[in-house]
Amino acid sequence: MSEAPPPLLRMSGISKGFPGVQALSEARFDLYPGEVHALMGENGAGKSTLIKMLAGVHSPDSGTVEIDGRAVSIGGPQQAADLGIAVIHQELNLAPNLTVAQNLALGREPRTRWGLLDRSRIRREARARLARVGVDLDPDTPVASLSVGMQQVVEIARAIAQNARVLVLDEPTAALSEAEAQRLFELVSEMRAGGMGLVYISHRMEEVFRLADRVTVFRDGRWVDTSPRADLTPEDIVARMIGRGLSDLYSRRRQPPGAVVLEAHGLTDGAGVGPLDLELRAGEVVGMAGLIGAGRTETARLLFGAERPRGGRILLDGRPITLRSPRDAMRHRIGLVPESRKEQALFPQMAIRDNIAVTGLGRLSEFGVLRRGRIDRSIEHHVSALRVRCSSMDQRVGELSGGNQQKVVLARWLEIAPRVLLLDEPTRGVDVGAKQEIYGIIDRLAADGVAVLVVSSDLPEVIGISDRVLVMRNGEIAAELPHEQATEEAVMLHATGVAATAAPPSTNGGPR
Repeated sequence: MSEAPPPLLRMSGISKGFPGVQALSEARFDLYPGEVHALMGENGAGKSTLIKMLAGVHSPDSGTVEIDGRAVSIGGPQQAADLGIAVIHQELNLAPNLTVAQNLALGREPRTRWGLLDRSRIRREARARLARVGVDLDPDTPVASLSVGMQQVVEIARAIAQNARVLVLDEPTAALSEAEAQRLFELVSEMRAGGMGLVYISHRMEEVFRLADRVTVFRDGRWVDTSPRADLTPEDIVARMIGRGLSDLYSRRRQPPGAVVLEAHGLTDGAGVGPLDLELRAGEVVGMAGLIGAGRTETARLLFGAERPRGGRILLDGRPITLRSPRDAMRHRIGLVPESRKEQALFPQMAIRDNIAVTGLGRLSEFGVLRRGRIDRSIEHHVSALRVRCSSMDQRVGELSGGNQQKVVLARWLEIAPRVLLLDEPTRGVDVGAKQEIYGIIDRLAADGVAVLVVSSDLPEVIGISDRVLVMRNGEIAAELPHEQATEEAVMLHATGVAATAAPPSTNGGPR
């Protein structure tokens, strides 16, 4: 009987430390040809460090990496590519000022016999490479003009063109539309069928259970378990990741809501959202659900002054207010955590301290002069209360995990002691452990009397944490569902327009 072939990739006894942090301790991972192997764990579990070793960014302090049973040393990104390893990061690695063809050829540009760039060959090969991933795209299209999903396809085409045998996909659907995600899933299946080994990193259980053949879980820098996906349930994976059950994820201390804090009547942006009515009460978490394009984000931005209303009224404590800009909203102690923290909220090159302090500069200064001691005391309090995992307040926000970055954005709004907090996709791109911590923060804010509106595409989330759910469809509130009636089926019936009638209005807000 012949021996089984070695894995395409095997990492054994991998350890890696950084100043003050042991990122990996005796970790292991393997991958076979024609396999999708999901790598899961909380932010900070060591996944990113392991992947950066494969990409040639970091070298292990100890342990071995083998390709086809042969020990290798990955000294840099080019050596990783030569070994057939490609990594597609959550932040895509394309040159936006170049064309699709130029990006596909980058670093391996063909030359004419006279040493000049062979531009016609670059375009011809680009068309062939795009055809391999089923895309009919003009090679001369600037990458900056493409959607995130199409840019991702271009990266995959580049990896295939470079004869990658190991492909790492890091949170590949985090910024994709549903149609783009479906196309990605098709590509993953095609690459698996072609014999490529894929490492799939995602916090989305439904994707893992759709695509993965095996699942490996890391916790606190250590290997915990590797099992066939068919032998696992979501509860099993969560228990391995965080040591807690999935049933505890959405636990909340529900309380009777207080007085109406913020209300809108006939609110519209004049471009498809509204007119709509809603009420947010002190100590209440109101969820807002709906399909993509239903107008949820636009509604949150109207309530924050990021978009100018074209009709209707907004009232605070029963008194009309005018929101010409976010500055007006902040003056009324209304905060917004936007759906894209990296593009709309954070200053990634700046320190944690500065990112949090920006909303409280007036309170943290005296006679126009910022008081460092006052700033540090305030920021230290928020960092401790929200359990932001960092080396110091001087650490750059861009170096933090997604969950800790989101906590920094939340801490920023705690600086204004908000009365109303609008959260747009508050747990997008964070792991299960960080989600539970963010839910705990929302729970504490509500217990302190803050009126909270949560916009989310994650139906279990929006149902699990909300006291009421507003369902949007075509820019209007199609239904208001109390927690007891808010099931996934009920929400989808209203979101898709299948429900014969919208839920009746109640004294807590909703359609009128």
